[in-house]
Amino acid sequence: MQQIQIETLSKTYPLYLGNQILRNLNDIIEQVKPDVSSILVITDEAVDAHYGEQLMTYIDVKYQAYKYVVPSGEKAKSFEHYYACQTFALEHQLDRHALTIAFGGGVVGDLAGFVAATYMRGISFIQVPTTLLAHDSAVGGKVAINHELGKNMIGAFFQPEAVVYDIHLLETLPEKEWRSGFAEVIKHALIHDIGFYNWLQKNIHTLEDLRGDKLIYAIEKGISVKASVVKEDETESGVRAHLNFGHTLGHAIESECGYGKISHGEGVAIGMLFAMKVSNALKKTSFPVAEIARWFEQFGYATMIPSGLSKERLLTKMQADKKSKKSHVYMVLLEDIGKPYVQKIDDELILNLLAEELKIKP
Repeated sequence: MQQIQIETLSKTYPLYLGNQILRNLNDIIEQVKPDVSSILVITDEAVDAHYGEQLMTYIDVKYQAYKYVVPSGEKAKSFEHYYACQTFALEHQLDRHALTIAFGGGVVGDLAGFVAATYMRGISFIQVPTTLLAHDSAVGGKVAINHELGKNMIGAFFQPEAVVYDIHLLETLPEKEWRSGFAEVIKHALIHDIGFYNWLQKNIHTLEDLRGDKLIYAIEKGISVKASVVKEDETESGVRAHLNFGHTLGHAIESECGYGKISHGEGVAIGMLFAMKVSNALKKTSFPVAEIARWFEQFGYATMIPSGLSKERLLTKMQADKKSKKSHVYMVLLEDIGKPYVQKIDDELILNLLAEELKIKP
């Protein structure tokens, strides 16, 4: 079991990474939160079906534990499910010494983290991610729920007590979830580490290659990128915005398609390619976008915006992005691999490039 220290301005906490380490959860809780009064596990239907009983068996022997199960998918990140979790916690008389365990992927982590951040003005929580995508979302303390007008628009910065990343829990993931998570691994390489990017291109040719030692290495490298950025900028006032590479359009696509219809990572993959096209259009770079797109296609990613979407509506959603200022779109672009920057982009350029993607007249 590896231990990685995640350092932020407000808190330093451990991330444990390994295979079959869930059984160590009680010891970890004792180390990071020895005065726990009770535990609320928030998970989703899919994870609960595979691992819910196992997790509760581990912690029930030592703690008074309750479990709340939400639907699987982005629909769980709604005000209704957030409110239901709060009601459940109040009904079971959780106090300020209670601990929330987010047991699931990024959706559950975001929801449970926001529940913990706001219940009685904040109780402790631990992230136990069960997806590859959650290697990104479980680190850094961004927790949120969605609004129909934008993704992750209602939330907080709230750091966990620990992250427990057991890769055994990834074994039951469907291919779509592997694909979604791998997009964020690629993103970390593109914005921060050309050596890691070259390693991915050399060693990962199909999603099946993400197993064993290669999986551990990819997760560790992705987490190290995320951790180094969060250490420098916890609350996204500066360089942390670079982690949103691909997300400005990616979130817009997710929203326009309907949350859950296209996975987060699949939207980000399209968004990263689009951001490279914008970078090229500004004459600062000459990324071989077609070549990179072919590499993406090896993993089953769609590399073009889904047909039938409106370029005007996509632009409107991009203008509502959290990086935007006064409805102007600010995108994370690349000077080169490992050299991101943020720039205001004219609406006309975005509309023209969106029109090219959608194969319609500008």
